[in-house]
Amino acid sequence: MRALVTGAAGFIGSHLSERLIGQGASVVGLDGFTDYYPRERKERNLTRLRQAAAFTFVESSIANANLAALLDGITHVFHLAAQAGVRKSWGRDFRVYTENNVEATQLLLEACVGRPLERLVYASSSSVYGDGVPLPMCEEARPQPVSPYGVTKLAAEQLCHLYHANHGVPAVSLRYFTVYGPRQRPDMGFSRFFRAVLRDEAVPLYGDGRQTRDFTFVADAVSATAAAATRGAPGGVYNIGGGSRVELLHVFELIGRITGRRVRLERLAPQAGDMRDTYADTSRARADLGFAPSVTLEQGLRAQYDWAMGEGLS
Repeated sequence: MRALVTGAAGFIGSHLSERLIGQGASVVGLDGFTDYYPRERKERNLTRLRQAAAFTFVESSIANANLAALLDGITHVFHLAAQAGVRKSWGRDFRVYTENNVEATQLLLEACVGRPLERLVYASSSSVYGDGVPLPMCEEARPQPVSPYGVTKLAAEQLCHLYHANHGVPAVSLRYFTVYGPRQRPDMGFSRFFRAVLRDEAVPLYGDGRQTRDFTFVADAVSATAAAATRGAPGGVYNIGGGSRVELLHVFELIGRITGRRVRLERLAPQAGDMRDTYADTSRARADLGFAPSVTLEQGLRAQYDWAMGEGLS
């Protein structure tokens, strides 16, 4: 395998690149170092990769990259680059999301037309579903996002489908459900929760805390992504979830147990665009990809806490 990984300096992209190299692949990593969070964090994510002979790094946005040259000889594309964040996707910032999530995906797909790729794996999101879908969420459900971010992720998914249907690009979309673990972005929930507890600050709780999430440990998400590159059905969509539905209030109990500290909650109004519940039906991924999440939420939280303490990121 000779892989192109977009967003290679990011949370999931760096883990995926390491996994692919460990499996014998050579990897070209592309990342534009957008200013969504500090560059220093992304540079740390690349530390091991930069030491690997099988890894080549290119700093560029997709819009400015020489995609023809980057795709030369590539057998697999993993498209993880995106503008993340539900709450920041409203208002004037929406154009950043359309540029980085929709337009960039179209440019990449267009560049893949006519190339002998084995797979293009696109990192989508459970945010495409919205709140009107029965639980557990299955891929056949009608998606109706409740955030601008979710709209852009769904639009990119649809681009993958139409480039497969019309041009034969072997695109596979994975709907990740709340991925967490070492290197998680600093704006994401668990990172913010641990940081607040360790600083003896109140943890912000939006809503009543009874909302539920299907949390997926990063190593499990990476296993599914690597499997999709060889076993995913071109044109297909797969849910990738951790296998359990957990209330946020239970998460705070676990964080208190792991850190040995009391968790103080600052109750705030629900945020526009936040989904009430997520829970993945992963039977399709289990059948086609052999996907079986192996890390429990408590195990994964302990791993993220240990990493944060080791990195001095508390």
